[in-house]
Amino acid sequence: MTNTRTAGEWNRRNRYLIHLKKLLKQLYLIEDKSSSDYKVLNAEIKGYLDAGLITRIASEKDLQKFIQQRSAHVTQTTLYGYLKTRIGVKFTAMVEDDVFSKSINIAKWNIYMTAIADCSLYVFSYLIAEKNLKENDCKEIYLDIIENEKENGLTDEIYQRAKQEFLNRYDKINFNKYYLENPFKESCLALYNWAPIADELKTLDKEIVLNSMRLKWNLKIEEFKKLTENLRFN
Repeated sequence: MTNTRTAGEWNRRNRYLIHLKKLLKQLYLIEDKSSSDYKVLNAEIKGYLDAGLITRIASEKDLQKFIQQRSAHVTQTTLYGYLKTRIGVKFTAMVEDDVFSKSINIAKWNIYMTAIADCSLYVFSYLIAEKNLKENDCKEIYLDIIENEKENGLTDEIYQRAKQEFLNRYDKINFNKYYLENPFKESCLALYNWAPIADELKTLDKEIVLNSMRLKWNLKIEEFKKLTENLRFN
């Protein structure tokens, strides 16, 4: 009985989360933030948060989890979405091909590393500038996430390259402004550059590919702002 009830609770929560994602997407598409539609949607989303149907970010652990999970989701949905669209009905057969499957895996890890970097830098930039965060643990969290990913198949070569690229970026970042300055540019370009599609075809798709990831990140930005709405640092 306990297992059945638990499964039911998870299914119900998943339905809530799916609906919440739809609301966030609708909210993002409303240009007039003073409109009644925006206010109604905003109030409904707040209701989900107040009811505890989605957890607020209240600790560094929550923050690290948000960065890791959202980066993984954006990477997988945009990469596989692009490949399915470009390859079409042959996608399943191509994925089963060992050589192509290996190319996808290499692309996935490289895009994911850059996505984690972008998300980490955005999150801390936003919290520093908008929420008065004083302790910048961005570097420590990024390095901890990618270190943990070694257990999931991240190769040392990709790990070392990602680490060095992040540290180079970190030293040049103005955390008071980064979140306002196209913060997810690098992961969008990583999707375009690493996707295992012939260059002559990718060239035709460039803006579509970049925009697909921008839209995904915009939804995560809206979600993050909601999750940290009442968060303040003294």
